[in-house]
Amino acid sequence: MRDLVWIGSSLDDVSAFPPDVKRAFGFGLREVQKGVTPSMAKPLTQFGSGVFELREAFAGDAFRTVYAVKLERAVYVLHAFKKKSKSGIAMPREDIAVIEMRLKRAQEIDRTKE
Repeated sequence: MRDLVWIGSSLDDVSAFPPDVKRAFGFGLREVQKGVTPSMAKPLTQFGSGVFELREAFAGDAFRTVYAVKLERAVYVLHAFKKKSKSGIAMPREDIAVIEMRLKRAQEIDRTKE
């Protein structure tokens, strides 16, 4: 089973989600650690291969957790957020910027981790 590494505030962000959402994401991330792609995962090709988004709807809200599996040493949880897009299904620019920044950080960590 691969290690799970939380980047930035992603652990605190997931912890603030409703219990049912936390449970679903916890189960999904455990599957990812085992090498299984959960049915709730969607590839985010705009960030390159190996970056996925877990999606969960709850009480009319949309929750997302983004993780990277393409790195060698661990599964990196990059970002978790409640989607508030005003443009339909598009991901908000602020969230895209956070994911890009944290993906670079995860790549740095992965290269130097022993």
